[in-house]
Amino acid sequence: MEETQRYCIAFKGLKNGRHEFRFAVDRTLFEEFESSEIKDGACEVVVDLDRGESQLTLEVSITGDVVVACDRCLEDCRIPIDFEGELLVKFSDEEHEYDGEVIWLLPGEDRVDLKQYIYESIVLSLPYQRVHPEGECNPDMLERFRIVSQGEFADIERRAAQEHNEGEWAKLAALRDRMEAEAAAETTDSRDPKRGPSEK
Repeated sequence: MEETQRYCIAFKGLKNGRHEFRFAVDRTLFEEFESSEIKDGACEVVVDLDRGESQLTLEVSITGDVVVACDRCLEDCRIPIDFEGELLVKFSDEEHEYDGEVIWLLPGEDRVDLKQYIYESIVLSLPYQRVHPEGECNPDMLERFRIVSQGEFADIERRAAQEHNEGEWAKLAALRDRMEAEAAAETTDSRDPKRGPSEK
């Protein structure tokens, strides 16, 4: 079955009233969205569709988990998904933009594609911070990305400044030594009676 059909509900033959539909979400959904931060997932989508005379009302619940990169250690971690939402399907001869809450269809259409809605609902369900439960992050990765304390940072700055100053003093000392050597050479040349005034 093609992905574009997998999350579709054919409503043309449905009687007015309530109907239930279920979909399984896996990695293939997230692979369709190239910019997706979700690497994998296993979710169940339950749609309670209420068919009325002029519109469809869909109560959607999504439960399961998805795999994303942990914000702390960058390794894969599973984040639980628990979403509840309502989507309206309305009909019009005029074109309308999908706004996340209403899908507009032409009067002759007989199915609604929920792929975009399901994907967006899962993404919006993700917490702001995606991390492993405490103690489950990869310790090696944590050490690599460990944030230094203010005291450690101040010590690093102090040592860097000291090394910088030592380097500057070393340059000045070398310059002084060179200038002294050149001055000594000129003094020796000027005292040498065998050399003429034009010889240096």
